[in-house]
Amino acid sequence: MKTNRLKIIFLLCSLWLSLPCFCLATKGKDFVVVIDPGHGGHDPGAVGKRGKEKNINLNVALKVGRLIQNNCNDVKVIYTRKTDVFIPLDRRAQIANNAKADLFISIHTNSVARSRTVRGAETYTLGLHRTEENLEVAKKENSVILIEDNYEQRYAGFNPNSSESYIIFEFVQDKNMEKSVKLATLIQKQFKNTAKRIDKGVHQAGFLVLRATSMPSVLVELGYISTPDEEQYLLSDAGTTTLSNSIYKAFLNYKREHDAPISCSRVQGQDLPEPENKPEESMTEVQTAADIQARTSAKPVFKIQILVSNKVLPKGSKQLKGISPVSHYREKGLYKYTYGESTDYNKILRMKRNITPKFKDAFIIAFKNGEKMNVNEAIKEFKKNR
Repeated sequence: MKTNRLKIIFLLCSLWLSLPCFCLATKGKDFVVVIDPGHGGHDPGAVGKRGKEKNINLNVALKVGRLIQNNCNDVKVIYTRKTDVFIPLDRRAQIANNAKADLFISIHTNSVARSRTVRGAETYTLGLHRTEENLEVAKKENSVILIEDNYEQRYAGFNPNSSESYIIFEFVQDKNMEKSVKLATLIQKQFKNTAKRIDKGVHQAGFLVLRATSMPSVLVELGYISTPDEEQYLLSDAGTTTLSNSIYKAFLNYKREHDAPISCSRVQGQDLPEPENKPEESMTEVQTAADIQARTSAKPVFKIQILVSNKVLPKGSKQLKGISPVSHYREKGLYKYTYGESTDYNKILRMKRNITPKFKDAFIIAFKNGEKMNVNEAIKEFKKNR
C-alpha cells in the first residue's frame, strides 16, 4: 500500500514538473497577420464602368491570404471579411486588436473624377496628410462611416468630409510608425519590380481604420478603377495575381527582417531579394547617430525629413531633386534623409516652406542629445526657452 502511495506521489510530482514545459510549448504564438478587404456589402467603394472596388479588394485579399497560408506554416491569417458583407471601420480594427495581430494590411482601390486619368499603386501609413491629394484619399476611405449606425457617437463627432476633423492626426505619435513605413516601402518596391506598376510612393494620411489599430498597419491602394486600362488590369486574373504576389513577397521580406528566420516558400520559383548592402563611401553626406550626438547641445535640434528609403541613395540621386546639403541617419532598417539643421524651429519652418514644392511630404523632426524626440515636445521646449 505504501509502495502504491509513493508511486502515485512520484507520478503527480512528475506531472507537476512537466507542466511548465507544456505551458511554454502551448504559449508559442504564431505570427498573426490581419488582411482587411476594404468596403463590402451595401458599400461598393469606388465604382468603375465594369467593376466595383469591394470585389477587387476581396479578390486580392483572399489571394494574398492563400499564398501566406499555403506557404508559411508559422503564420496565422485572419480576414476582416471573406465574403461580400459590410464591416464598420472600428470593427475592422477591433478584429485585429482582439487577435493581437503582428500586422494589419488594408487593401483598397483608388479612383478620381472621370475627367482625370491617373495610374499607379501607392501605400499609406497613419499620419497627417502632407498634400491635398493625400487628404482626398483619406476622406474617400473614411466616408464609409457615414453609412454606419450612430457614426457620430462611434467616432466622437469625426466628420470625414471636414478638413478640420483631420487635425486630430497632427499629433499622432504612432509607436509602430517605423515598422509601418518599412512594410509600406517593401510593398511599393514589389509593386514596381514584380508587378511593373507605376510607383506612386509611400504616403501618410489620416485613416480611421489605421488609427484604431495597435500594430504596424498599412493601407494599400492597388490602382485606379476610374482609368479604363487600370480597371481592366484590376479585374483580370493576371492583374490580381501579380498584385497579390507583390504584397505576399513584401510580407515575407518584412517578416524576415522583423521576426528572425521564416519558414515560408518562394513564389513562382523566385527567391526573395536579399537586402542591399552598399559601402559607406556611396552614402550621401552620411550622418550617423554618433555624429548627431557629438554636434547637438542640450537644446532640441530641428531637421526636415524629406524622404525615406530602404537603401542608401547614391550621391547626386535624382530622388534628392538637387537639394543640398543633405544628411541621413539610419533607424530600424530605414535610411531617412534630412535637410537643414537648427535649434531655431522658426528657421527650419521657413526652410520647409521653401522646399515643399519639391518635397510635398516633407515634415519636421527633432533630436536632443543625439536621440530622436517627440517633435511636439521639442516645439514646446523651444517656445519655453525663447
